[in-house]
Amino acid sequence: MNRKPLIIALFVLTALLVSQCAPAATPTPETIVVTEEVVVTQEVIVTQEVIVTEIVEVPAEPMEKTVVEFWTTDNEEDRVDVYEAVAQSFMDENPDIEVRIVPIEEAGVSQRIATAVAANRLPDIVRMGIERVAAFAADGILDEDAAEAVVASIGEDDFRAGPLAMVTDPATGQYAAVPYDGWIQAIWYRDDVFQEAGLNAPVAWEDILAACETLPGTGNLLYALTLGTDPGQNYGHQVFEQVAMSNDAWPFDEEGNVTMDTPEMIAALEFYTSLQDCALPGPQYWRGARESYELDQSGMLFYSTYIMDDLVEGSGLESGETLQIAVEDLALNTGFAPEMAGPNGSATYGQLVTLGLMQGASPEAQKVVEYFLQEGYQDVLALAPFGKVPVLKSGVEGWKELSPFFANYSGDTLDQIANGYDSMQRWLFRPDYGATQRAVIGDIEGRLLIPQVISNIALEGIMTPETGAAWLQEQVEALVAERAE
Repeated sequence: MNRKPLIIALFVLTALLVSQCAPAATPTPETIVVTEEVVVTQEVIVTQEVIVTEIVEVPAEPMEKTVVEFWTTDNEEDRVDVYEAVAQSFMDENPDIEVRIVPIEEAGVSQRIATAVAANRLPDIVRMGIERVAAFAADGILDEDAAEAVVASIGEDDFRAGPLAMVTDPATGQYAAVPYDGWIQAIWYRDDVFQEAGLNAPVAWEDILAACETLPGTGNLLYALTLGTDPGQNYGHQVFEQVAMSNDAWPFDEEGNVTMDTPEMIAALEFYTSLQDCALPGPQYWRGARESYELDQSGMLFYSTYIMDDLVEGSGLESGETLQIAVEDLALNTGFAPEMAGPNGSATYGQLVTLGLMQGASPEAQKVVEYFLQEGYQDVLALAPFGKVPVLKSGVEGWKELSPFFANYSGDTLDQIANGYDSMQRWLFRPDYGATQRAVIGDIEGRLLIPQVISNIALEGIMTPETGAAWLQEQVEALVAERAE
C-alpha cells in the first residue's frame, strides 16, 4: 500500500486546523487592552482612597464644645477686650470649652437676671456687686456648692476673711458667690504732719477729734478736713454710713424694724456733725475735699482708693485744667486709715465685686472662675488698679506692680489698702436684711436723706442730732410703707 498520499493528506489537514485556530492565538492586542483597563481601575481606586481620607478627617475637626456664658459689669470696650483675651487664653488651654463674654450694665443686673430666670436661660457666671448676692441667694438662683468648690480649689486661706464673710449665706452657711475685687474708702491723712504733732493715726473717734482740734494752724493747714455737708451730694452719705456702722448704728434691726432714732444713730450724727467745727466751710462734697487736701489746706481726706493717682499728678478741675499739688511728695507723706473705730464697734466702708455661679451652670464654669482668679487675675486688676484691690493675699504683690503710681506710696500704705477688706461693711450688705430693707436703703441713699439731715444740723442749725434722727425715723418708716403698698 502506498502511504505517501495518506501522509500528505494528514499534513494538509493539520495545516488547515492550525490556520483556523490562528486568530485565537494572537493575544497581544487583547493584552494591551486588559493592561489599560487595569491601569484605569487602579487610578479610580486611588482617587477613591483620597476622598475617603478627607471624609475621615472632616468630622474630626468640629468638636462638641461646652459653652460657658459669662456676664460682666466691666462693660467698657477696653475692659471687655481684656476679659475676652483672658477667655481666649483659657480656651487655648481648654479647646473643649467655649467662653462667651457678655457685657451688661451694673444697674440692670437684677432685671436681666429676672428675665433670664423667666426664660429658663440663666448665664453660667455673673460679675456683680455684693449687694446683689444676698437677694439672688434668697431666690435660690446661685449655685452655692459650685462657689464652695471654687473657694476650696483656690485655697480658702488665700482669700481675705472679710470678703468671705460677706458672701456667706446665713441660711446655709455656704459661700453664695466667689469674692473677686473691689475698692476701699478711708481717711487719707498727712502722716508727716501727724507725726510731727504727735497725733495717732485717725482711726478711733477720739483720735479723729484730737486731730480736728490740733491740725488747723499746724504748718500751712487751715482746716483739719473737709466734711461732706452738701445736701445735694451723696458724698456725705457715704462717709456718714461708715461713721454709723463704727458705732453699730443701722437703719433696721434683725426683725426689720426701722432704727434710725436709736442712741447709737444719734451719737453718730453728733460725732459726724461736730467735725464741721474744724472743717472747710460748707456746703462741701468730694471735689472740695480733694482740692483742699492737695492744696495743703487740710490734713485729712475721706475718699476711696481711686484718689491714688490724683495725689501724685493732681486732680482735674471743673475748668478742665489740672490742679498743681502744693505739697512735695504728697502721696509718699500720706497715710491711709481704712478702719474707723467707734464706741460700739469698727467698720471699713467700700465695695466688693463677686463672681456668681448660677444654678444650672456647667461644671466647666468653675474652671473658668478659677482661671480668672489665677492666670488671668492680674490682667483684670490692671484695668483699674486703684479701684480693683485684690481679695487674694497671693495677688497683692503682683497688684503692687500694676501702676507706676504705687511707687509713690509706702509699702505699709499699700498693705493697709489690701487689708481694708478685713472689716469692710455697708448698710446694704447686712445678711439678715430682706429685699424690702435693701430696697429702702437704696431709697435712703437715692433720696439723699442723710445729706439733708447733716446739712440741717451742721450748716443750717435747724436740727439737732436728736431731731434729725427723729426725722429720719419718720422718713424711713414712710419709705417702708410705700414699698409695702
